[in-house]
Order: sequence, then C-alpha cells, then structure tokens
Amino acid sequence: MSKALTLLTLFALLSFRMDAAEEGKHLFLLSGQSNMKRFQHKQFFIPAVHAEYGAGNVIVIKNAEGGQPISMWRKGWMSSNGEMPKDTGRLYDALIDRIKENTDGVVIKSVTLIWMQGEADAKAGHVDVYARSFRGILKQLEKDLSRNDINVIIGRLSDFGIKRRPNNAWKELRHVQMLLADENPRAVWIDTDDLNCEQDELHYVKPDGYRTLGERYVEAAGKLIEKNRK
Repeated sequence: MSKALTLLTLFALLSFRMDAAEEGKHLFLLSGQSNMKRFQHKQFFIPAVHAEYGAGNVIVIKNAEGGQPISMWRKGWMSSNGEMPKDTGRLYDALIDRIKENTDGVVIKSVTLIWMQGEADAKAGHVDVYARSFRGILKQLEKDLSRNDINVIIGRLSDFGIKRRPNNAWKELRHVQMLLADENPRAVWIDTDDLNCEQDELHYVKPDGYRTLGERYVEAAGKLIEKNRK
C-alpha cells in the first residue's frame, strides 16, 4: 500500500470516528411537582431545543405531578426520624419507563435533568434529608442510564415562602438547592423569584412566567451541553 493511500485511509478512519462521535440525540428530562406540571414544555421548551439541535436530534420527556415530595423519586427515601412511605420512587419508576420507551435502540449523546421540586419537602419539614435524597436520585439515574455525565439544572424555589408565607424551612431548602448545584460541576441552579408576580404567589404567572422559565431552561441547558462536550 502506498504512503498516499495509507494517509487517505487514516484520514477516512479519523473522519468516520469524528462523525460517529457526533451521532446521538440529546435527552432532556423535565421532572418535579406543580410548577413543572404547569410548565408548557411543548410551547416554551421543545421548539427552542428543536431549533438549537434539530428536531430529529432531541428527545424531551416530562414527568411531573403537583404536591409531590422528593420521596416519590428517591427509592428507599427515609426521613431523619426513620419514616419511610410505602410508595417511594413511584414517579422515578414512571420516568424510567418513559425513558426506556423513548430511547430503545437510540444512541444518547447527552442527558440533561431539569429539576423543579421542593415545595412539599419545605412544607413537611424534610429539608434535613433533601440534599441526600437528591444526590440519591442522581445516582439512581446514573446507574439506570449507565452513564456518569448527566447535566443538572435545578429551578430554585421562588420567594413565595420568604415574602408571601415566611417559612424558615423554605429559605433553608433554597440554600440546599444552591449548594447541590455548586458542588456538582455539571449542575447549575436558576432563579425563579421574578416569575410569580408582585404578589409572590406559589405558582408562576401564565404564560409569561413559564415562558421566561423555558428560556432559562434552554439557556442553561445549552451552556452545560457545550461546556461538557467530549
């Protein structure tokens, strides 16, 4: 084989490997309680990520239910007093089922978990185990998806529990959410204090609050994906 042909073969192999590395779809997981449930992802999220990555290169799965504590995602969740609900992990199992249905045989290029939850735990006084619980959910997801490169976006609790109904646990949980983002190089938290109108309601203003929320999700996801590209 000539030297020129050898070089051509080498370049072809390198090109194939680069193309293969670029293959795969971006998986976005939107999960949480009422403000995620109310988030109109088909209107304020999916069009933006389609425009950014191509409709054929994106899978978006939303898994949300109002009023639910983190124990519905964390399997084997236990309070600091040893309490353990019977149906721990129910919403997590539903999320995994959806992921399997939508990714069977699909190469996944990146995974981004967008998390908006915590109101129920602040109200119930379970802030002391929230960080441990969230880390456990992430470990569950890493194990079930067989990857350790999951991007995380945490929508921090709004100022409802500070201004509208002052609650020390609410303030503490906001701090925990920020710490969870700061400790993880693949995680960020986003501010939601300006999304619930001048009355500082529990839920965000429709549609403007959720539209802005979607913009922040998309911007944060794009930065994480670009930052952590291999």
